[in-house]
Amino acid sequence: MIFIENLYKAFGDKKVLQGANLHCPRGESTVIIGGSGTGKSVLIKHIIGLLEPDSGRAVVDGKVVSELNEHDLNELRKKFGMLFQGAALFDSLTVGENVGFALTEQSVMPRPKIKDRVLECLDMVGMPDIYDLMPDELSGGMRKRVGLARAIAMKPEIILFDEPTTGLDPVMADVINDLIIKTTKALKVTSVTITHDMVSANRIADKIAMLYKGKIIAYGTPDEVMFHQTDPVVKKFVEIGRIIRQTEAVQGRGNNI
Repeated sequence: MIFIENLYKAFGDKKVLQGANLHCPRGESTVIIGGSGTGKSVLIKHIIGLLEPDSGRAVVDGKVVSELNEHDLNELRKKFGMLFQGAALFDSLTVGENVGFALTEQSVMPRPKIKDRVLECLDMVGMPDIYDLMPDELSGGMRKRVGLARAIAMKPEIILFDEPTTGLDPVMADVINDLIIKTTKALKVTSVTITHDMVSANRIADKIAMLYKGKIIAYGTPDEVMFHQTDPVVKKFVEIGRIIRQTEAVQGRGNNI
């Protein structure tokens, strides 16, 4: 579904991507891990055409993204849904209006049908009764779930997840992970996730790729990358990620007590 081929991108003297290669199989969940500033978000922006590569290419569903004209790029983007790191809800709109925003803007169905679809999506993420609430009435976990409902409203073929568990306690992070697995499998979508959360990566991924110094230095199943990896950089990153998550879990239990 998605191919990244020998992708290079620099901003002035700062070299971000330096020959990145990645294959995201159709219908599978690919998780990209890596430290802050390694280029994970830059890679995602090439997939949806927000950035053009200095060289190399991003290919989505057989189309070279950087070669598309504006009309064709907009058509390609209709295949995507996205859950942003902070959910990125519109504070002035209700939950229902947020989830149905793209449906309304693109006039893809009559308004009564839009409401039905919104309620269906809210039900899928386990919150069928919050249609009329405002975003400031929601907890962080609830906002993430509304963001997920919005991401699936247009029945996308590809969903991009930007740090879906950041800012959540371990219990709510597990809830979000379970919802990601449930919704992506139910909709049979291709998903790409960027995350620092090793527990989340292990749970939701069919394949994990690690980005380091602008290149993918590890790629494989969660078991291959997290438990049978010989590269010292990958091993250290995974181990530190596990320690951080274990510490958060202990702190969370202490707070609950």
